[in-house]
Amino acid sequence: MMKTFRMILALSLVVVTGFGVQQFAEAQQPQTDGSQRDQLRIAAQQICPVSGQKLGAHGKPIKVKIGKESVYLCCKGCLNSKVNPQHWSTIHANFAKAQHMCPVMKKELPQKPKWTIVDGRIVYVCCPPCTKKIDADPQTYLSTVDALYSANLRK
Repeated sequence: MMKTFRMILALSLVVVTGFGVQQFAEAQQPQTDGSQRDQLRIAAQQICPVSGQKLGAHGKPIKVKIGKESVYLCCKGCLNSKVNPQHWSTIHANFAKAQHMCPVMKKELPQKPKWTIVDGRIVYVCCPPCTKKIDADPQTYLSTVDALYSANLRK
């Protein structure tokens, strides 16, 4: 009886240890799931609005809606916490920097750009009339913003 118990205990330790190593190995691999658009937005956002931690530092970022905007949290631990206003401001500065140009006029964004929210995404523009153009054809301009993110995040 004691021999059987030791054997079961030994096998349990092997299984648990193997599971822990597998989880660690998966955590070290780059996160490739999610759409390309999500990956660009995660790269542009950079940090968690709650903790300020780099997105991806605690596994796959979690997409949530805050107000009308969709953003990413670093982990499940941040789900029931409040947004830090300083981190929120940094995130918006990161999005504006990654976008860099008005998707309508193809001009560099001004110091204090105007913005609109389209499908949960903040889109910066050079002037208020551009928001109306974006509202008329949102998918075209979201694709333009994705291209701007892609180009500017490589720099």
